Amino acid sequence: MGISDAEIENGNGDVEQKPRTKHKGKHDKPKPWDDPSIDHWKIEKFDPSWNVGGMLEVSTFSTLFPQYREKYLQEAWPIVKNALKEHGISCELNLVEGSMTVSTTRKTRDPYIVMKARDLLKLLSRSVPAPQAIKILNDEMQCDIIKIGSLVRNKERFVKRRQHLVGPNSSTLKALEILTGCYILVQGNTVAAMGSFKGLKQVRKIVEDCILNKMHPVYNIKILMMKNELVKDPALANENWDRFLPKFRKKNVKQKKVKGKEKKPYTPFPPPQQPSKIDLQLESGEYFLSDKKKSTKKWQEKQEKQAEKTAESKRKREEAFIPPKELTRQDSGIFNDDDNDLTTMAMSLKKKAKEFGKQKSVESINAESYVAASGEPLKKESRHLEL
Repeated sequence: MGISDAEIENGNGDVEQKPRTKHKGKHDKPKPWDDPSIDHWKIEKFDPSWNVGGMLEVSTFSTLFPQYREKYLQEAWPIVKNALKEHGISCELNLVEGSMTVSTTRKTRDPYIVMKARDLLKLLSRSVPAPQAIKILNDEMQCDIIKIGSLVRNKERFVKRRQHLVGPNSSTLKALEILTGCYILVQGNTVAAMGSFKGLKQVRKIVEDCILNKMHPVYNIKILMMKNELVKDPALANENWDRFLPKFRKKNVKQKKVKGKEKKPYTPFPPPQQPSKIDLQLESGEYFLSDKKKSTKKWQEKQEKQAEKTAESKRKREEAFIPPKELTRQDSGIFNDDDNDLTTMAMSLKKKAKEFGKQKSVESINAESYVAASGEPLKKESRHLEL
């Protein structure tokens, strides 16, 4: 027939257009997992029935650990050994060589569990506590070791930027752990992180931006907080969020130039040669003294300096025992004001008394004439006075 596979004729004679699929080869056929309802990012828990026969070959991984971790690993090794035994992995702690080894056994069923055990050893050697490091054996937990020691050459800058990542009282690190959902440990020249793939990607970007001085972790925290708020809105799920996110530009602060020393006028002649130690000894006459006299002179100078220092230290010690100067009525300003008020008052009273005495003498009142004028006998009064 002249009709292609994509065109199918109906009973009425109409031709229906069938969706045409493009195949590159004969084996490119629709697969059962090409279904939009399937979540390809979901990590399913391993079932031992998927691998009944076990492992054909033995896989082994070893990791060295620093000496300061030896005591802790020796105490926590039984916990690690029991956790690995559940997954069919054998482990060994070699204190002579300073190494840890994990290997598969006949009981191992999960082929990827040995990689998880290798990550466990890496985390233990980088000061991650054993209870936290054992969580890496779960399928949904991943880890990332970020090496930051080689990103900055200057040691002082490296320490300062690493402290920016930790923050005051580890506040910045705690905020990053909450927002990314990852466990983060800054230790030496590495940053160990544990969490989901999405969270680990965010942590690596923030750590590298901080150490390379591209962006401070506080700004990244603000951006993550905005993204967490935007995720809650379903209307903005398929839109670009750049217009909502804050943009931080690096400010180039111009530092004030320090004024250098004033340039002296140029002279073609070199500066005069400074006198040497021997020349100074020749000028003072010390050069011609004997060794015994020189040592005696040095000893005397040393004794004089020592006496001056002891006298100075004694004076400083005795300063604490000198009593402070007490405030007297004349010295203190408070008492001076009161004294001034009292003296002015006394002077005014004396002045008034003098004026009153002068006025009395001027009037010169005679008592006898005053009594006679009143008509009373003077004798009685005199008698009273005599009595």
